[in-house]
Amino acid sequence: MAVRGNNKSQRGLLAVEWIAIGYMMLTLIMMFFLWSQLPQRESMLWTRGEFLVSTIAAWLVYRMHPCRLLMLVRIIVQMIFLSMWYPDTYELNRVMPNLDHVFASWEQTVFGCQPSLLFSQKVPYGWFSELMCLGYVSYFPLMLVTYLYYFIKRYSELQLSAFIMLGSFFIYYVIFILLPVTGPQFYYLAVGTDQIAQGIFPNIGDWFLTHSERMAAPGWSDGFFYHLLDMAHDAGERPTAAFPSSHVGISTIIVLLALRTRSRGLVFTILPFYILMCFATVYIYAHYAIDAIAGFFTGCLFYWLTVNIWKTTHPKAIE
Repeated sequence: MAVRGNNKSQRGLLAVEWIAIGYMMLTLIMMFFLWSQLPQRESMLWTRGEFLVSTIAAWLVYRMHPCRLLMLVRIIVQMIFLSMWYPDTYELNRVMPNLDHVFASWEQTVFGCQPSLLFSQKVPYGWFSELMCLGYVSYFPLMLVTYLYYFIKRYSELQLSAFIMLGSFFIYYVIFILLPVTGPQFYYLAVGTDQIAQGIFPNIGDWFLTHSERMAAPGWSDGFFYHLLDMAHDAGERPTAAFPSSHVGISTIIVLLALRTRSRGLVFTILPFYILMCFATVYIYAHYAIDAIAGFFTGCLFYWLTVNIWKTTHPKAIE
């Protein structure tokens, strides 16, 4: 089934804007119950105020001059706020006991080792490190490239593509709030790699309530893409959001959106970065291998789910 475009301006809020507002309201309720345990509660409220002002301002500007470019701007505003919603997942889930010992144990059971610990040791080459870092930092650029392709070539499906991608992001964020898993770069440092190598995975309880130190990524520390990765981590990384890997999940959705366009150029542009991304998440200690595998399957699931929700809520847009 194809989604038919509508050239008329949209007077109300977009579906992605409503989803973001719904997520904001859900997390506000969580904040209410956890208020005394949230050291960053004032900044969290401030973020929500910035979000509401930015969303309403973008909507009002579009109402005054409805055009395709301002429609794209409204979607990009929501995309930008993803980087501000992400730290929230840490603020909300760090009040709960950490579960990394469970996931590291599952990793050991499935693979007989810790792939994230061994991967960079087995492939220590500088050029390979740069490829891994390139794959990981291509995350948001791939999203932007996909949006721009839909904007230029398939404008009738621009809102659908945004609904699929951003809707999936918010599903992941809810999971991350409820499932406090930090991933190897935080857990291995807290426990010690010597213990991890021996298959010892202690329960560290509420360690991340007061600690947010991470291991440096492995590889060629003088590499250009390594520096980009390091800057990105310093700017926004938190001990949160490990299972499932949203990097793999959202990248899988990007590939499915590219396949939807039937554009070989877009697919073959995205595919190499997607493959690098899937391996990079484990290589740089960001995720356990089971996180990446779960990211692939949840990405496929959330794509199917959001497409079908769109079809149900926009019946006139379906042929």
